[in-house]
Amino acid sequence: MGPAEVAAILFGVFALLIILRVPVAFALGLACVPVFFIDDRLTPFLLLNEMLKSYNSFLLLAIPFFMLAANLMNSAGITEKLIALSRALVGHLPGGLGHVSVLVSMLFAGISGSSTAEAAGVGGVLIPAMKKQGYDTPFTVSLIACAAVMGVIIPPSILMVVWGGVISVSIGGLFLAGVVPGVLMGLSLMVAVYIYAKRRNYPVYARVTMKEFLSACAQAILPILTPGIIVGGIVFGFFTPTEASVIAVLYAMLLGGLIYRSLPFSALKHTLYDSARFAAIALFCIGTASAFGWILAYFHIPQLWGGGVTSVGLITAAAFLFIGCFIDAIPAIIIVGTILAPLAAKVGMHPIHFAIIGVISIAYGLVTPPYGLCLMIACSIGGIKIKDAVKDTAILFIPMLLVLLIVILFPSLILWLPRTLMPQFVK
Repeated sequence: MGPAEVAAILFGVFALLIILRVPVAFALGLACVPVFFIDDRLTPFLLLNEMLKSYNSFLLLAIPFFMLAANLMNSAGITEKLIALSRALVGHLPGGLGHVSVLVSMLFAGISGSSTAEAAGVGGVLIPAMKKQGYDTPFTVSLIACAAVMGVIIPPSILMVVWGGVISVSIGGLFLAGVVPGVLMGLSLMVAVYIYAKRRNYPVYARVTMKEFLSACAQAILPILTPGIIVGGIVFGFFTPTEASVIAVLYAMLLGGLIYRSLPFSALKHTLYDSARFAAIALFCIGTASAFGWILAYFHIPQLWGGGVTSVGLITAAAFLFIGCFIDAIPAIIIVGTILAPLAAKVGMHPIHFAIIGVISIAYGLVTPPYGLCLMIACSIGGIKIKDAVKDTAILFIPMLLVLLIVILFPSLILWLPRTLMPQFVK
């Protein structure tokens, strides 16, 4: 079989299984089976072998530990301390609580590395509070969901760990490259909140006193140190990403269990169970997606798209935006990322720039139906259907797309921080 025939079987069977509502992780594995039986050179045992090889990675341990760190921070009530600080900083702006939700999402992103944990943690506190203050529920839900996307863009980021491990890109460089897009996204959403607040006359908090501001800073300073410890430790070579994820867990347990004393043993057991469950789903996806990606490479399917490339950045964004509407981010990275990476290298595109475009684009799939996992979580908390939030989500999506366009068109802006702090690794 040639590359075109194999691609038709793989993607055709996969699309059919998704339509039949087979979970993505199983659909990826089952889509590989016909190819293993049809081609005499392959055996079905190769499917299991490729899955096992993908799991044999020390780097992948960072995924469950970062998930556990985020859930521990949620269980320990760290979100409330970040909300208090955010209110002190931006609560006096028009639509104060809307600005607070964006800023606290930026701060929590530097702790969690997970958008779904952020949507649940921040949304669980702020959606009821915003509804109580008279904010429209569809806008509230859409804002929380869109702001949660920053959880995998501002470092540390689980998606960047996966990308760095699969496509062999400096994870420290990826973390640093995510800072500017994350800040731009937060500022763009705050501009959108300001416009909404002026048009709908949303409430404003009174300015806090200096004493209240210093008190909020004192309460939140220890959680805010988390991204500095993690990213700084990786960038300056004190520990690896996997070791950083373990340190994040230990630091979260120290804050919740000893300093704030807000993490009881009963909550710890539940948090460990939830983290293990979600990590198992993510890691199983990595296994089946790796087998799928191995077949793509074995039959040289990426070369089918090798001709006539004019803008890899736009192609990458379009591909990830489309596939992110239907499947989870991790298998999308393994499949689409491995297909497009050779094209990026062929045209001389910097691998970190290519990776950031991919991570941002696939992260946007967390708020685009029908998949839109962050949007689902926020709608569930807000008690509305997804269709009721689509209009406001589409409006908030506009500034997010503008940020993505800036990332595509100005690679030097994205690479400035990695080149400044890691010149020996990022040329």
